[in-house]
Amino acid sequence: MRKLSVFNLVTLDGYFAGPGGDISWHNVDTEFQEYAERNSNSGNTLLFGRLTYELMASYWSSPEALKNDPVVAQGMNRSPKIVFSRTLDKAAWANTRLVKDDMLGEVRKLKQQDGKGLTILGSGAIVAQLAQAGLIDEYQIMLNPVVLGKGKTMFEGIENRLALKLISTRSFANGNVLLHYEPFKG
Repeated sequence: MRKLSVFNLVTLDGYFAGPGGDISWHNVDTEFQEYAERNSNSGNTLLFGRLTYELMASYWSSPEALKNDPVVAQGMNRSPKIVFSRTLDKAAWANTRLVKDDMLGEVRKLKQQDGKGLTILGSGAIVAQLAQAGLIDEYQIMLNPVVLGKGKTMFEGIENRLALKLISTRSFANGNVLLHYEPFKG
């Protein structure tokens, strides 16, 4: 059985994207870069919604990404990917499969298969739907020491309380704190 995890950078006031999708506030330094490089080649299948997919595909497949961040770019480009979208006609980024219908059913099937894990990056609408359905096994939230005042949360639309249990923390020299949570079962 495969495990589904989420990894997102989040502000102190709970936003994973600022107004207009702004992510310029991401506090990324050498220590974070080393963490990202170690985790970008996990072999996990990456899950995206349309907006995050388009953002990620346009950057990580670019010559700029391959030049400035070759280890992460290679990992992102090599990884198997699934984009959930009713509006996309095709998914051209390498190793990407487009799923247009029944996201919850597809994720349930994926989780029952053998193999490496499943990881959601960004994609707040998908996080909220899968969290509400109880399908997410782990939340990795990189808390950035910045306050935006407004933006988009990754849990927008959650109707029922989501109780989480803290598993571990890691502090970074730049002030970021990585929080690992699992759904509370009890």
